[in-house]
Amino acid sequence: MPMEIERKFLVKKNWRPSGTGIRYKQGYLCKEPEKTVRVRISPDTAWLSIKGAMRGISRPEYEYTIPPDEGRELLALCQPYVVDKTRYRINHAGMIWEVDVFHGANQGLILAEIELEDEQQTFLKPDWVGMDVSHDKRYFNSYLARHPFNTWGE
Repeated sequence: MPMEIERKFLVKKNWRPSGTGIRYKQGYLCKEPEKTVRVRISPDTAWLSIKGAMRGISRPEYEYTIPPDEGRELLALCQPYVVDKTRYRINHAGMIWEVDVFHGANQGLILAEIELEDEQQTFLKPDWVGMDVSHDKRYFNSYLARHPFNTWGE
């Protein structure tokens, strides 16, 4: 069974993007505690992802490339609850960090994620990585779709 083992962190204000990021839009066709079904599109590719329940920082994940036209049609079913972000991939100390800069209703939020081979794997954090929010469901994209970051102060 394919597993996603991921740590998620807030990004400090001193981080600046370098290189070109990829703009993604994603929505959730199903969002329940035990499973999510997500569609994600970039300018030229689309994916369908099925994720199981979290156990620690791990969960089963199945991801499939789908035709971009079908991805856009499925994303339309998720409206108005769509997350819009630009993702930057950064190599640090031999590990790939994905930094998401959010747009729209989640503007101002920047998160960094690192995928691990096991939950106990050690890694070096870049100096721009802040607080660990891996267990805070508010920072899951599926939560941000329905409860945007810019509404948290209300």
